[in-house]
Amino acid sequence: MKQHKRAAAMSLALAIGLSACTAQKAPKTEQPEESGTVVKGEAIKDFVDWELAASEMETCLSIYSETRADLQVLVNLQSALLEVDNHGKLGPAVAKEWGSEDNGLTWTFRLRDDVTWVDVNGTFMANCVAQDWLTSMEWILNYHKNLSKNTSMLIPIIQGAKEYYEYTKELSEDEAKALRYDGKFAEMVGIEAPDDYTIVYHCLQNTPYFETLCTSACLYPLSQAQVDEQGVDAVFGQSNETMWYNGAYIMTQHIRGNSKTLTRNESYWDKDCTLFDTVTVRMVEDGNTDDTLFMTGEVDRCDLSESRLRIIYENENDEFHNNLVQKRAPSQCRVIQFNYNRMDEDGNPDVEWNTAVANEAFRLSLYYGLELTEYWSRFDFINPAACENLTFTTPGIVSFSDGTDYRDRVIELLDIGPDGRYDGTLAQQYKEQAMSELAGKVTFPVEINYYVPAGNQEEQDRATVLKEIIEALGTDYVKLNIGAYVSSVRQEILNPHLHSFTIAGWTADYGDPENFITQFMYQNDAAYFANGICYLKEITDPELIDTFKEYNRLCQVGNIIYDDMDARYEAQAQAEAYLISHALIIPIYRQSQWSLTKVNTYSQPYSGYGIQPYLYKNYETSTEPYTAEEYAKLLAQYEAE
Repeated sequence: MKQHKRAAAMSLALAIGLSACTAQKAPKTEQPEESGTVVKGEAIKDFVDWELAASEMETCLSIYSETRADLQVLVNLQSALLEVDNHGKLGPAVAKEWGSEDNGLTWTFRLRDDVTWVDVNGTFMANCVAQDWLTSMEWILNYHKNLSKNTSMLIPIIQGAKEYYEYTKELSEDEAKALRYDGKFAEMVGIEAPDDYTIVYHCLQNTPYFETLCTSACLYPLSQAQVDEQGVDAVFGQSNETMWYNGAYIMTQHIRGNSKTLTRNESYWDKDCTLFDTVTVRMVEDGNTDDTLFMTGEVDRCDLSESRLRIIYENENDEFHNNLVQKRAPSQCRVIQFNYNRMDEDGNPDVEWNTAVANEAFRLSLYYGLELTEYWSRFDFINPAACENLTFTTPGIVSFSDGTDYRDRVIELLDIGPDGRYDGTLAQQYKEQAMSELAGKVTFPVEINYYVPAGNQEEQDRATVLKEIIEALGTDYVKLNIGAYVSSVRQEILNPHLHSFTIAGWTADYGDPENFITQFMYQNDAAYFANGICYLKEITDPELIDTFKEYNRLCQVGNIIYDDMDARYEAQAQAEAYLISHALIIPIYRQSQWSLTKVNTYSQPYSGYGIQPYLYKNYETSTEPYTAEEYAKLLAQYEAE
C-alpha cells in the first residue's frame, strides 16, 4: 500500500542524503564493488552484541519460556524442524522433508540422521531423534513439568492435547513427573514417531499454517536421553553447564547480569551456513551505554538514543555522521488497547471511563483525531513517517496468491488515503456526537489514565507528547493523566485494572492472521489481550457486547476456512478491518530505530512470527561500520532479490 511503501522510499532517500551531505569527507577505507555487491572490511569472526540488563535470562529450558529475554539466546542453542531465511521463507532444518496430504489435518516430518546432542564441552551425548519431539510435547502438556507454559498453541491444535493436560493436572506431582512420551501420552495425544527419523502430528482440525508453528518454542525438541540421565527436576533447572545442545552454538559461559558467550558448535549439522566463532552478549544498564561501547569498538552494533542521534545527525563533521543507518523495522505493530472495565485505586468500577469507552463515537473521535507525527518523532525525528502504523497484524505474515501482503489488504479495506488516517474534521464530528450521546452519563472532560515506568525520562517525554496530542481534541472533552509504576506494569497496573489504555503489540507464534485476530475475541479463554488488558469478559454495555460478538463471528468465518487460502485471508482481513474501523483498538506506531552497525540487517533471519529472527546465522558483517549510502544499496539489493 501507499503508506508503508512511501515510508520505505523516504528511508532510502534519507540514507542517500545522509551520505551525500558528507561526501567531502574521505572514507576510512576504500574497497571496490563487485557485481553491484557492497564490499566492506573483513567479516567479523568474534561478534559482540549487547542486551539490557533488565532482559537477563530466567531459564535455560526453551520449552518453559515464553519471553524474548530467554528465547533470543536459546534459539541459538537448539535446532528446530524448520527455519526461516532473511526473507522469511520457510526451509528445511532438522526436517529435510515435510508436508500434509489431507489439507493440514495430518503433518509428517522426515528428519536428518546427522543431528546430535552435545554437552557444554562439545562432547557427543546422543543422537537427535524423532522421539525428542515427543518428549518435548509431553513435557509441555504435563502440568507438573511445565506449569502450563507454551500450552496455548498446542491445546487448540493437537488431538488429545487438552485431555492429556487435564489428566496430568489431576495427578500428584511425583506421578506426573514419572510420565514419559511412551506411556499414557502415546495413548492420548496425536503425535507419533513411526521410526527414529519420522514425526507425524495429528491435528484436531485442518491446520494449514502448522508448519510455521515449527519456528516457535512449543515445537522445539528435548532430548529424552538427557531426561533419563539427569532427571526431570535437573532438566527443569538446567544451566548452560548442564544443558544439552543441538543448535548452532554452545553457551560456554554465562555470568548473570554481565555477559554470555556463545561458541560455535563444531558438531552442528548445517555445514554450509555462516556462523561466528563466538558471540558475546554484553549486558548494559541503559540505552545510552551501547552507543558508547560501539564508539569505543567494544560492541558491533548499537541502537542510538535520541540524544546521541541528534548529536551525530546535526554535526556533519561527527566521526559517525556518515554511518547513520535506519534499522529494519521490527515486526510488532503497536496499538492502543482500551481497558473496558477500569477500576479505581479502591477497586471500584470507574463508571465514567467505562461508559465513555463503550461509546463508539468517543472511540472514533480518538481514532481520527490523533495527529501522531510529533509522537512518532520521539522514536525517529529524522523520518517520523517510518513509524506510521495502520494495522494490528504485522507485514509479511502471509500473502494472497497474487502476492498481495495480507496487511496491505487490511489497509485497503480501511480505505485510508495516502495522507494517513488523521482527519480533524471527522474527529470533530465524532466528538460532537459523543458529547451528545454521553450527556448526563459522564462528566466532561473524560479522564484517561495512562502509565509509564517510573524514572524513565524517555517514556515520560513520549507520554507528555501523547497527552498534548489527545488533549488537542479539546480539554473540554478529554484529559490524559500520566501515572507511573515502579517495577511491574502487570502487577501494579494491569492486574488491578488501573489503566484506561495501554500500548502493546503482538509477536506472532505462527504464520497466520488467526494468531493476531483471536487475541481480541470476546469470551475466548485463549485471547491474551482480551482477557489480560481489555477485560472483555467484564463489559456490560449491550451495544459494545454486540459489536464484539459481530467481530467474533467475522473471525470464526475466516478461521474455519482451510481449503482456499485466499478466501481464508480475505475473511480474516475483513475481521481485522472491522476491529479497527470500530476503533475497538487504535493502531499507533511501529518502532523505527537508527543505529550504527557492522551488520547487514537484511542478511539476518527474518520473520513476522516465531523466535528465529534472534538466530546468529548467515549474518553478513564487516569490521568497518556500514555507511548510509551502503545501507541504501543493501536495501535495494534485498528488495530486488
